[in-house]
Parts: sequence; C-alpha cells; structure tokens
Amino acid sequence: MSENNIGRLAANNSLLSQESHLFHLARTGHLRLPHSWLAKYPLLIDKALYPAALLLFAYLAPLLSAVLGLPLQAVALFLPGIQQSAAGLFLLLIASFLPLFFLVWLWLLIVEQRPLWTTGMERPLLRKYLRGLGVGLLMFTAAIIALALIDTVVTETAVAERLTPVAVGGTLLIFLGWMVQGAAEEVLARGLLLPALGVRWGPLAGVLVSSLFFALLHLSNPHLSLISLVNLGLFGVFASLYALFEGGLWGIFAIHAVWNWAQGNLFGFPVSGLDSSAGILLDLMEVGPDWLTGGPFGPEGGLAVTFVLLISSLLLWFAGRRRRNQTESKNRG
Repeated sequence: MSENNIGRLAANNSLLSQESHLFHLARTGHLRLPHSWLAKYPLLIDKALYPAALLLFAYLAPLLSAVLGLPLQAVALFLPGIQQSAAGLFLLLIASFLPLFFLVWLWLLIVEQRPLWTTGMERPLLRKYLRGLGVGLLMFTAAIIALALIDTVVTETAVAERLTPVAVGGTLLIFLGWMVQGAAEEVLARGLLLPALGVRWGPLAGVLVSSLFFALLHLSNPHLSLISLVNLGLFGVFASLYALFEGGLWGIFAIHAVWNWAQGNLFGFPVSGLDSSAGILLDLMEVGPDWLTGGPFGPEGGLAVTFVLLISSLLLWFAGRRRRNQTESKNRG
C-alpha cells in the first residue's frame, strides 16, 4: 500500500487524525527542547533524540525501583519465592512500577512543562474504567474460550478447592498491584510517547513507534518468542487505538490491568513469561502447541491471542470511522 493510500485511510478515520483529544493535551506543553543549539538540528530532535530519550527513560525506571524495592524481572530471577504469595506479589508490583509515575511526572515538569493529568488522566474516570474492565476481561476470556473449544487447556486444580475466602482476598489484593503496573506502562507508552510522537510525525507514526517501544520493553522477559513479541506489539496497537478513541487513558489502564489479572490470577497462566502461584482462582494449564497456546510465556505468546488482538483492533478502527462519519453528517445537517 502506498504512502498516499495510507494517508487517505488515516484521514478517513478519527482515530488517526490530529483531532484526537490526546494530541490536544500534548500540545499544551513544550514538545521541543528549548536549547537554541539543538534548534539548529530539527531532524536530530524530531527523528532520533526524543524516542532515544524515552527509551533510556523507560530503562531507568527499574534502576530507580532498585532503590525503593526490586525490579520485577530481577526478583523473578533471583528471589522466586517473593511472588508466590499474594502480599509479596502485590508489594513487588507496587515497588517495581509506582516509581515510573514519578519519572513521567519529572519528565513532564522539566521537559514538556505540562501537568501529569494532560497525559490523558482527566475526570470523570469511573465509567471509563469500568467499561475498560469489561472490555479487557471479555477480550482475554475470548482467547481462553477459543483454546478450550479445541481442547488445548485443562484444569489443574478443582475450582472448589481454589474458591476460598483467603484465595479470593489474595486475588483482589494482587489486582490492586496490576492496576498500578498496567497504568504505569500505559502512562509511559500511550500517555507520553504516543501523543508526543503523533503530534510531531503524525498519528500513524505515533501508534507504530509507541507500539514497537512497548514491545521492546519486554525483551528481557523469560520465554520470549517471535509470536509473543508480535503480540506485545499488537497489544500496543490496540491500546493506542483505544486511547485515541476514548481520548484518555482510564479505559486502557483498566484493560491492561484486568488483562494481566485474568491471565495470571483468574486463569492461572504465566504473565508475559513470569509465573506465580499466588492468588489463582481457576488454575488452567496449556496442553497444546506453544505457537497456539503461548506455552511458558502465557497465552499472549500464542496465536489465539493474536487473533483476538487483530479482531479487537479492527473493531476499534471501524468504530472510529463510524464516529467520524456520524460527526460529519451532523455537521452537514
């Protein structure tokens, strides 16, 4: 498809237009560094400096987490016992990802000179968050149902043995940790990088670069495969489209959180290659080929999730196109 055709497709869809509210919020700050000597090299600033800084910025987060707690991958590798209890996993998620909000706030304060809420965290939020919980749970459950229909998942432990008050309470505690983890990754990839690059290079470039960036953040995860890396990028595309469609981050905060919670705690699979026995309700196990089920990486490393992410992204695309047509019809009327 030629560049002109891609441009026309983007222009016909409200998701990939400069009219998105996320882009409006990004324009409230200073998206260019104010140093005069850098202004002589706009190609360097626009094409290399900003994404390189964001990539370095993201990998500084685990270093700061090491001061306040311990990074997620480091704990999973060297202290595997800590994430085997609900309280340990909850504290691990909080200590590993909460500092990222501070780093984003610091970047916005010093570089872009705009408040944190302009990343897409405006009020009201409850309705958007609850809707996101429903969307995320439906998406991941659809992938598990598809795997169950072709007999590629089985139950390891009876449900009755798992549904105890202690187990349910632990699961809810861990969900609070996933809320912080999901929001932290989203505020970086979709709240900061997507709109900043979208304003500079165009919405399509913002979606693609931020999605690639999101996938690369998981390169150190265990059991990473080509399919899981592609799925991480596809989740980034879906998350970007959802954030642009909603004009904010609350919905995708919820989708990301409930996606990880459903994968690891509702169904008992590894989450992006990281396994834990804490707070599991259904305790399922893959018995099919890894390319389909995801194997030790979890279902998001298999083609069942690929299919769900593609369908979900297409539905969002058509929803954006429909909304644009309705707006144009109303304006003409």
